[in-house]
Amino acid sequence: MEFLEPLGLLHGPAALAAIRDGRAAPLQGGAAAFTLLRGEDGAWRPLEDAPPALTRAPPPFAGLVPPRARPLVMGIVNCTPDSFSGDGLGAGHAAAIARGLRLLEEGADILDIGGESTRPGSEPVPAEEEIARILPVVRELAKSGPVSLDTRNARTMAAGLEAGAEIVNDVSAARHDRDTVRLLAQARCPVILMHARTADPRTMQQGIHYDDAAREVARWLEGRVASLEALGVARSRIAVDPGIGFGKRVQDNLDLVARLPILANLGCAILVGASRKGFVGKVTGVAEAGQRVMGSVALALEAAAMGAHMVRVHDVAATVQALRMGAALRAGWQEAPGA
Repeated sequence: MEFLEPLGLLHGPAALAAIRDGRAAPLQGGAAAFTLLRGEDGAWRPLEDAPPALTRAPPPFAGLVPPRARPLVMGIVNCTPDSFSGDGLGAGHAAAIARGLRLLEEGADILDIGGESTRPGSEPVPAEEEIARILPVVRELAKSGPVSLDTRNARTMAAGLEAGAEIVNDVSAARHDRDTVRLLAQARCPVILMHARTADPRTMQQGIHYDDAAREVARWLEGRVASLEALGVARSRIAVDPGIGFGKRVQDNLDLVARLPILANLGCAILVGASRKGFVGKVTGVAEAGQRVMGSVALALEAAAMGAHMVRVHDVAATVQALRMGAALRAGWQEAPGA
């Protein structure tokens, strides 16, 4: 399959008018439209060459429909003592539950609960310890909203799904644990596959090189989606994540967000998780991860404009507020309940 890259995005009334006049095509059936289409050889292609995956909306991920033309917001609940972002709660189950409930009140659509840090350079955590950290939190928070398991261990996935979680978010794209694909096929749960150059956080930042980060990441994810699909995991249950900050340089991260629509070729929902990451600090000059709110919100807004279906964030209230304003600016304000 050739990966055709949608460019020249329009939004709101301009997008609708251009689609009506045949000057643009809808990007995955959403609020944005693309006016240009570039082939892998760099040549421009007619819009009629766009495959259905670029123009048709994928099934709602996990059955969740984003409100008011904005991406779903995934709030992060770190049950780890060593989170890079400064919000790790360790084994403090009560504090983690309280954080999750607060994020739901602030507008989170999904809670992503993790018990192992996978930041670059981090050491692995035994599955038993990871399960002990997250299980009481998952069990309680699943009563209040959709829960995703941020784990690469099949045993943790099984325990978390049994406790009420609905989604698996695997930063290794099902490469870390040989039992993961079998479990996903049997559980029939939605899964997020993330790109990382290696499945080991200890080595992912070594020897980084891309000739074209956006296309290379898209090709890699194509392979992982096809592999899981062949083994019984339906494409309709798969979302993809370009892995911002995982085995990437600053320019690679920026390129992936700016050219996010290329991932639409896969026909899957797209998640972007750039919140508080190190490259945000390098670009903005903010050393402390917990102070990178504004840079992170700017990235969430750009991801939304580029067609992301979900954004994974630490600062839910600020992100939801910004996304609501961004959606109103692009599409025009219509007062409605929950707007």
